[in-house]
Amino acid sequence: MIQTLFLRSLAPGGMALLGALVLATVASPPARAAADLARGAYLVEAIGACGNCHTPFGPQGPDQARALSGRLVEDNAAFTAYAPNITPAGPSGRWSDAELARAIREGIRPDGSLIGPPMPFALYRGLSDEDLAAMVAYLRSVPAVENAVPASDYRIPLPPAWGPPVEHVAAVPEGVTVAYGAYLAGPVAHCIECHSPMTPQGPDHSRPGAGGAVFAGPWGESVASNITPHEDGIARWSDAELAQMITTGHRPDGTPMLPPMGYGYYAHAKPEDISAIIAYLRALPPLATPEQP
Repeated sequence: MIQTLFLRSLAPGGMALLGALVLATVASPPARAAADLARGAYLVEAIGACGNCHTPFGPQGPDQARALSGRLVEDNAAFTAYAPNITPAGPSGRWSDAELARAIREGIRPDGSLIGPPMPFALYRGLSDEDLAAMVAYLRSVPAVENAVPASDYRIPLPPAWGPPVEHVAAVPEGVTVAYGAYLAGPVAHCIECHSPMTPQGPDHSRPGAGGAVFAGPWGESVASNITPHEDGIARWSDAELAQMITTGHRPDGTPMLPPMGYGYYAHAKPEDISAIIAYLRALPPLATPEQP
């Protein structure tokens, strides 16, 4: 709703005069809520690709009839990780908005227990307050899907916390800029988490985007590409070719790329956001891909 406000003054003696006209457009609470919900839907379902981990797989890929209801994500020597059901039917449906926001950004449940990898909390801590609230609002609105998901089992020690409490994160202005691309490729889409070299302690953020992490799944094994502007990385691709690869999962020659990258989600990202991410990748230090052991 847009409210239009008029101010009229009355002169002495009863003559009505138009003393001033003030026109202000103010978004009503319902309009603001709808905008937040749309932003949350975009962050969760497109650029953030939350369903890439939280939606169960069926014979043809992600089972959207059970979207966001949880699944086994990774089973290795260090841990067996299940992404929880994050629809209103899951445990988070009983949490307050503040508790759910803290779980997303800091990895701490209401009972104080820590959520473990592969959730990229080192990056999620950078989610802006506005975007985090929009994501929470959207998750409250999705269909409740019953799906019992086992607890994750960590055979490695977890730290007491992923960092100090996050008090406030300001919004990054949208635009085809390196700064906004860094925000999208980091806290939102966590490209840097998967595309940085993997160490026993987790991703090596001192070599952002150098690639080399190995991901095992039904497809076999895939190795995260180098996404820095090094000759090992994206130097040979044009911006248009990179956008095609990110959003379709196919190289310029038509050959398919392997999971676990969420191509089906990124296909719904705004072109200008993909352009911002590419601008950021072009600005990364050019790093050689680490040798495989």
